[in-house]
Amino acid sequence: MKKSCHFWCAVAFATFLSTSPALADTSDESLWKEAGARIEKHRKTDVVICVVDRDGKPVPNVPVRFEQTRHAFLFGSNIFRWQIDDANLQTMYRDRYAKLLNFATAGFYWQSYEWKPGKTKLDQTKNVARWCDENRILLKGHPLAWNHSDPKWLPDDSDAIFDLQQQRITDCITSLDGEIDTWDVVNEPTHVDRKEFVQRAPKLTRMWMDKGQIEFVKACFQTARAAGPSDTLLVNDYRVDDDYAAVIEQLVDANGKPLYDKIGIQSHQHGGTWSNHQIWAVCERFAKFGVPLHFTEVTILSGELGGRADDDQKPWPSTLEGEAYQQSEVERFYTMLYSHPAVEAITWWDFSDLRSWKNAPAGLLRADMTTKPAYHSLMRLIHNEWWTDEQLETDSDGKMFCRATYGDYKVTVTSDKGEPVSVAATVYRGRANEIVLQLP
Repeated sequence: MKKSCHFWCAVAFATFLSTSPALADTSDESLWKEAGARIEKHRKTDVVICVVDRDGKPVPNVPVRFEQTRHAFLFGSNIFRWQIDDANLQTMYRDRYAKLLNFATAGFYWQSYEWKPGKTKLDQTKNVARWCDENRILLKGHPLAWNHSDPKWLPDDSDAIFDLQQQRITDCITSLDGEIDTWDVVNEPTHVDRKEFVQRAPKLTRMWMDKGQIEFVKACFQTARAAGPSDTLLVNDYRVDDDYAAVIEQLVDANGKPLYDKIGIQSHQHGGTWSNHQIWAVCERFAKFGVPLHFTEVTILSGELGGRADDDQKPWPSTLEGEAYQQSEVERFYTMLYSHPAVEAITWWDFSDLRSWKNAPAGLLRADMTTKPAYHSLMRLIHNEWWTDEQLETDSDGKMFCRATYGDYKVTVTSDKGEPVSVAATVYRGRANEIVLQLP
């Protein structure tokens, strides 16, 4: 079932992109002006609902409620603060997460996930996976391979480390089979030997370079594919230039088939946000590979703009002015991405300011879990403007026609006896969407 879904999604996506012409005018103003029309074209489709009686005959002039229950598009965040010591903060975090989002990223950073050989955070991760499943949230693991920091127990031998890395990939995927089926396999493969990584992770970095920059990445994807044949595998990077594209071009098997399923793009914007033209240019650069794009790590601040070292612990407060800026820029950034046909997912990075990366005012929630204006803007966009909820009547042929956002729905018809009858349905991209509801 999972393989079939992935196959048809891939076919529909490839067909979809091939029929989506490049825009002639990519100025900031033009891109913004046409965003609404692109969303209508690329995120919605025509739906027909047919209501029939028990004998299969059309039932005219009956009220129909066509109510969306979940987006096909993935709106997410990392879920690193799912477990908080303060029970009230934990409840607020989880409640506000589940109301807004349908996608989550769980941490698999080797140094902290496996602090001793064989001692992992598997049980804690399974608890997160269970909660996500209960709340219809797709969970992704991030990352399986990255040379950010060495586990303290790693041997000083590249061949041994390589074997341990491949075994780790297999163990993570197989131990969570049925709970996590989406993975950032390799993180930041473009600039492997940057100075701070050589200093912080000398063993992993040396192993990666000894095995070869591209050869190591290929090996990781091949191991991941063997462990989870139908899983969704991503490559992910903070680089959004031609150098990253050049790496992706090489991630193919002997037959030229991509080793990855989707492409991850980071977009931490601590120093200021991308222009509409920049957003579009990045999307176009990576859309050429013909697979869906995931914006995996989005940051827009609600305080003083600028970069800081990871170990800089000075207070970095959220401000009223900063929150207004964040709200405006979040609306623009999300709208632009949602309007591009290649983008399939947007993951905000830190859901709250509590222990955020760099301690930045980067959350949609403040550290006390109260909501910032940007949270409410996303709630309005995701669950109102980009959401379908129609109440109409069938025509003389027992049919109802409407435009609908891709996703899951509840269809309810009230019979002439006044009794509601409901069915679940899904509106798919690339398929004829005709839903039949039979009255008892």
